[in-house]
Amino acid sequence: MHPVLLALAAAWLFAFGQHFARIALRYTDAQTAVLFHIGTSSLLFWLLSPFYLQSHYWSSPAVLLFAAIGLFRPFISANLGMLGIRHLGPTISSTLAATSPLFGLALGFLVLAEALTVEVAVGALGVSVGIAVLSWRGETLRKWPLYALLFPIGAAFLRALGHAIVKIGFVLLPDPFFAALVAHNVSLVLALLTNRRVRRRRPVPRAALPWLFLTGLVLGIAVLVLNHALLTGRLVVVAPILACAPLFTLLLGKALFREETLDRRVAVAVLIVVPSVALISAQGG
Repeated sequence: MHPVLLALAAAWLFAFGQHFARIALRYTDAQTAVLFHIGTSSLLFWLLSPFYLQSHYWSSPAVLLFAAIGLFRPFISANLGMLGIRHLGPTISSTLAATSPLFGLALGFLVLAEALTVEVAVGALGVSVGIAVLSWRGETLRKWPLYALLFPIGAAFLRALGHAIVKIGFVLLPDPFFAALVAHNVSLVLALLTNRRVRRRRPVPRAALPWLFLTGLVLGIAVLVLNHALLTGRLVVVAPILACAPLFTLLLGKALFREETLDRRVAVAVLIVVPSVALISAQGG
């Protein structure tokens, strides 16, 4: 498939996953949700491994690159995102997180030596501006330490860095499934070690379990689709389109989950993001 279509499909899947996670968080805490998400995705990959995994993959140097991704994504990037919300609030944090496509552009151009056209650069900037408009809700700015800006920006950078490392690993071993399997299992080990330090006083509510597993399943599939997009397309094209996930999350919240309202802010974001994506898509994978 065309990498643009794969990136769009991944963005929609991530949007669905966010809604399922939001429902699960009505019954349990964020740390448990992250653990189940990573664990369910890892289980999915192991169930699929008899069909895709080949034994000689483990001797490839790409294993180290894929494992390195699991050390910070989603483990550290998710925690940085939470710290950003805690110190800056959701509005400023989400707005700064919209810089992710710009980091993807820079890494694709500087590290991967990908061709960067004016159209792609303008489109990526448009996506970032559109998502920032979508995130901003006009809240009053609060006093916060300057270093707190590093939390959401750091999370955005780590997401883009993970994509760049995947692209490098694909040079050695072009297998999207194996990349997801290794990275998620490393993150799972880190999540389990972290959860062991926090003694739970009660079991996970049964009402949360279906949504926790559904979140991990959908996000696991989203990662596979995203890795296929990265395998067949350029990072400078895939990263900005993937960044449209927050817009899709809001649209799903209105159309399917009845949790969001569409206002002028959303309309402006759509008018900016849609032509920006079209401009990027016109440049191909």
